[in-house]
Amino acid sequence: MEEREIEKIYRSYRRRLKDTPLSFTRFLYEKINWNDRLIGIKGARGVGKTTLMLQYIKRNWEQTDCALYVSLDNLWFSNHSLDDLVEYHYTHGGTHLFLDEIHRYPYWQTMLKNLNDDYPDLHIAYTGSSMLEIDLQQGDLSRRQMVYQLVGLSFREFLEFECGLKIRAYSLEELLQDHVAIASNITEQVKILPLFEKYLRTGYYPFYKNTCEGYDFRLQEVVRQVIESDLPAVEDIQYVTIQKVKKMLMILAERVPHTPKMSELYKELETNREQGLKMLYALERGGLLSLLTTQVKNYKSLSRPDKIYLDNPNLMYALSPNIDIGTLRETFFFNQLNITHELLLPQRGDFYVDRHYLFEVGGRTKTFEQIKDISNSFLAVDGTEIGHHNRIPLWIFGLLY
Repeated sequence: MEEREIEKIYRSYRRRLKDTPLSFTRFLYEKINWNDRLIGIKGARGVGKTTLMLQYIKRNWEQTDCALYVSLDNLWFSNHSLDDLVEYHYTHGGTHLFLDEIHRYPYWQTMLKNLNDDYPDLHIAYTGSSMLEIDLQQGDLSRRQMVYQLVGLSFREFLEFECGLKIRAYSLEELLQDHVAIASNITEQVKILPLFEKYLRTGYYPFYKNTCEGYDFRLQEVVRQVIESDLPAVEDIQYVTIQKVKKMLMILAERVPHTPKMSELYKELETNREQGLKMLYALERGGLLSLLTTQVKNYKSLSRPDKIYLDNPNLMYALSPNIDIGTLRETFFFNQLNITHELLLPQRGDFYVDRHYLFEVGGRTKTFEQIKDISNSFLAVDGTEIGHHNRIPLWIFGLLY
């Protein structure tokens, strides 16, 4: 490949690198073992996967061409080969390759396997949709790579991103035992409740800082791209099904938290049970819905969820015509704990966490009436800065990651 043909890729890469900020990095940055030869970073659209990779490059190779970042949705690949690009980069001293939007590339798993085999001293990191599933029959990547999951900003990260307040992540056990001391220390430094309200509305996706107006519109566009672009890239799906997935999401957005009568939903969508469940779980994998069940989910045998939420509070504001405050609180709690803990729907209360802790989520006047006499039961209470005993501020559950 001639140098003039590839220079466009390098120019685009250098511009992206120049504009990448280093003042704030996501929680996952320090958890990744960047020395591994093959690293995958999955996550919903808009959570900051690209920035994470560019920050690592900028901190280590800003002044050299040892590393190369390229997005595989670049039109350059419509008449150029990734193989030729990698060969050029490698033969010109390249040691690290960062591939964005991997799901855009045909047979991406086989491609990664071949690169891993053909360039044994080349380090590769890639990002892809949270919908990606590693197919053990195609390339057998499971033994070759480390895969990480990036989600949206926690409330803890938002506090640092928004106002520079650095707080370490706490375990759930630490929060339950020491929440009074933790809350007292934080509320001495900031007015926590207005910041929590801002986070619920616009703080989950890092791009909120670059969106002065129209954040909800930008988020609606993210949703559209997930369904119209990411889903067809990872699933063999027809146009009519894409339209049904959109309709399903909007129906559920109007009704969350939805205790589904699935037969009625299937009839409304003019689909059957099997197809309906596939669409539902695709929306969950795409970071748009969260499905709560009474038993641990088995993704090999899809079953009806017992309760359906939008994935995070920001999506509620962008998609739901009316915001129910009770649903908003439950959505926040589910979203913040779901990344590191197992949540099930209990017979009493709102959430059964790790099959050990029972939580009821509510406002300042919430009482223990519904979960009284149950051991290891707690209230997650909105509208309060500091709690007392088993009555814990809702916002503090945003400090888990």
